[in-house]
Amino acid sequence: RRQAQQDRGREVYNSEPFAPPPQQRGNGALHSLTAGGYGPVSPSSTFDNGTLDGADYAKDAKGRKLHNRVYASVTSCLRECGCSGHEMKMDEGPDGRYYRDDFNDQAWTCAPGTGEEHGIWMNMADQAGTIMAAMVWMLLGYSAITITMLARTGGVHPFLAMTYTVLCCLALASHAKTTFTDPGSVPQSAVPMESVRRKMGPEGTLSMCSQCQTFKPPFSHHCRICNRCISRMDHHCPWMNNCVGAGNMKHFCLFLIYTWTCSAFSLCLLGWNYFFCATEECVFTPMLTQLVRVMTLLSTGAFLFTSSMIMNVCYGLMTGIGTIDRLKKKAINSMNESDEEPVPLEDVFGIAGYHTWPFPVDPIFVDYDKVMGYSTPQRLLREQMKEDSGTVVGGDNYSYAPSYAPSYVASTAIHVG
Repeated sequence: RRQAQQDRGREVYNSEPFAPPPQQRGNGALHSLTAGGYGPVSPSSTFDNGTLDGADYAKDAKGRKLHNRVYASVTSCLRECGCSGHEMKMDEGPDGRYYRDDFNDQAWTCAPGTGEEHGIWMNMADQAGTIMAAMVWMLLGYSAITITMLARTGGVHPFLAMTYTVLCCLALASHAKTTFTDPGSVPQSAVPMESVRRKMGPEGTLSMCSQCQTFKPPFSHHCRICNRCISRMDHHCPWMNNCVGAGNMKHFCLFLIYTWTCSAFSLCLLGWNYFFCATEECVFTPMLTQLVRVMTLLSTGAFLFTSSMIMNVCYGLMTGIGTIDRLKKKAINSMNESDEEPVPLEDVFGIAGYHTWPFPVDPIFVDYDKVMGYSTPQRLLREQMKEDSGTVVGGDNYSYAPSYAPSYVASTAIHVG
């Protein structure tokens, strides 16, 4: 029966381009993903032994179809340039350092809110924050329309106007991701990590939240507006209508960067048009003159505000002290006694590759529990089950859920997709 399963898996492997390769039972690592995407590896390639590098992988693709050869060449180029994090996939499996956890512990309901029973993260308890978040969209949309009207009258080159519009779209996308992304809420089932418990010893005490009545991870704070404890909470931003924590710090940083770029870019365009352009194309209509005046004031204010926020965020990442913790330390004059470590960029932007950093997509962390500061019994149980099974079989027994983004963690923690 086992031989029949292996033969059936080998037939699927040879007929379907994206089927997992057949595997033997034993202690072999999971060789289900190629270096750079989803698909099988040639059975005779050295990738099965975990020794295939980018050049060998491109060389091994000679016997395949044209689109597979092009895909392999692009993949090897990305890996050599450091723009990819597919080493995780090459070191995945029972004997590897990484494994995939595609189980979704979140609520499946479509109800918006900030509770554990809500499937869509949305803060609806702060009406002022909702208005301020909507104002961000209106102001950025206003600036994009104004630059577009300048391009139609010839005051701004169409390519520059298109570039500004793209930057506004990226800023708005980052804003939406920051608003509707769970900032790192601590569930009721949260438990400290094994490394923290070993460090505390048998006589150690755990921090508990008096509001949530649950474990309170280090650097977390209870937000009265969201009514949740947030892991590595920096502050509650009314312009985002959400907290800024470990879960959405990347999107918040991208929003600040893109908004600062839009402000500086618009001031440069308007300044060049005012000081250096003397042709008839640079003469504004009465309505456009009023729009430009208002936009100049908005761009100046946004430039100054985002500049201060970027410096605040950079200071927090370099010192490892968030805004709330910094204010508390300053109140008791204990800033010089801080022993926090800087926050690595991979704990903010992830390790999926440098090409994913400029875009508001969810990061993939090396150790999800370490970033969040807690684990859950469900994740620990799945980890124990994976360690106890230790067997991987191709064909029908291959478990992989492509509906979620791949989530990799070290063997000491688990990331929920």
